Amino acid sequence: MSNLPERLRKRGWRLTAQRRVVAEVLTGNHVHPTADEVHTLASRQLPEISRATVYNTLNDLVTLGEIREVTTSARAKRYDPNAHHPHHHLICTTCGTIRDISPTIPPPPTLTAAETLGFTITRTEVTFHGLCPTCTPHHPNTQAPSPSDT
Repeated sequence: MSNLPERLRKRGWRLTAQRRVVAEVLTGNHVHPTADEVHTLASRQLPEISRATVYNTLNDLVTLGEIREVTTSARAKRYDPNAHHPHHHLICTTCGTIRDISPTIPPPPTLTAAETLGFTITRTEVTFHGLCPTCTPHHPNTQAPSPSDT
């Protein structure tokens, strides 16, 4: 993934201290953070940053196409800084963890001309829902693999 602050500089986007900190948080190792998580992390570097500034900056970055909003059912929106690399998502239905996966596994579905209902398809995104490794052992409808499965 390329460096978000650097991409924004190349676009000529004015990087105020607040915008820079938000971009740096998104570039870090924080996978698909919520706006509140971005605010918490940004506040560690710039204590005076407001929640409104974080939300406005995230909205601007989505509009610019530099990040993507990922919505998971009733949970808070999450932000994906990996917007320039096509990929799909794995989402844990218990804790909401999101992970990127390669777009080649499996191949994305295709639609016939009749199924597109006149839409011009510009992007295909597949989301797999399930249980992450942390939540699987604690979920009532799952069981540990038997010795023959390992």
